[in-house]
Amino acid sequence: MTDRSFNDSHFADEGEDLPEAIPAATLVVFRDVADGPPELLMVERAKAMVFAAGAMVFPGGRVDPGDHLLAQTMGGDEEMAARIGAVRETIEEAGLPVGLATPPSAKTLDAMRAALHAGTPFGEVLKEAGAALDLDLLVPFARWRPAHRNMRIFDTRFYLARLPADAPRATVDQTENVRLVWASAQKVLDEADAGRMAIIFPTRRNLERLAQFASYEDAVAHARATPQRVVTPWPETRDGEQHLCIPDDLGYPVTSERLAAAMRG
Repeated sequence: MTDRSFNDSHFADEGEDLPEAIPAATLVVFRDVADGPPELLMVERAKAMVFAAGAMVFPGGRVDPGDHLLAQTMGGDEEMAARIGAVRETIEEAGLPVGLATPPSAKTLDAMRAALHAGTPFGEVLKEAGAALDLDLLVPFARWRPAHRNMRIFDTRFYLARLPADAPRATVDQTENVRLVWASAQKVLDEADAGRMAIIFPTRRNLERLAQFASYEDAVAHARATPQRVVTPWPETRDGEQHLCIPDDLGYPVTSERLAAAMRG
């Protein structure tokens, strides 16, 4: 089995030249539950994928050139392009129209998803479907950019969004992802601790943070009240052991993990 834990050799030294980070975006979709904490949508990455193979992640991926172009036509910037990418990826990966002004019909959504899988730029897909974006439905939550040598580096923005009331059933794309689940943040953590799911270091930290909230509204209030800076984990010796650490003032209840136990992408 390939060792997917971290060690010191993975981390760049201060001042070391690294590859340019790849812009990426991910969407944490909340589904209300009548008698418990909200459920989050998680997808399992195919084992053949280079990044996070076999791990449970939130829907998302790299921000495409078409996302940047669409943002420019809307008078936006890189942050808007990331929101667009998060919406597009969620349609592609799960078939959910989160971030659209008006949810399309099931037939139209299927056609949009098929067109995206065929490589049609998102702007063209929206125009053909007569659909419009409502990017204010996405709430910025976090931004992570690791500093790993010999690995692709993703500069990933995380957004929160609520599942539309009349959204269709989420389905996997059976390409990049092979399974999806709706579960509370704590349930995913429990399943990972029991060895029934795999989650990488950033996903675990964000699930621990999200597990603090009893509702989508609570999570949004926290996100809006918490400073947002780029999170770049670093190795540090604590109590005689190497730990992977993150800042302690960005809303995360757990800010370090033994380096040998932390799962990389």
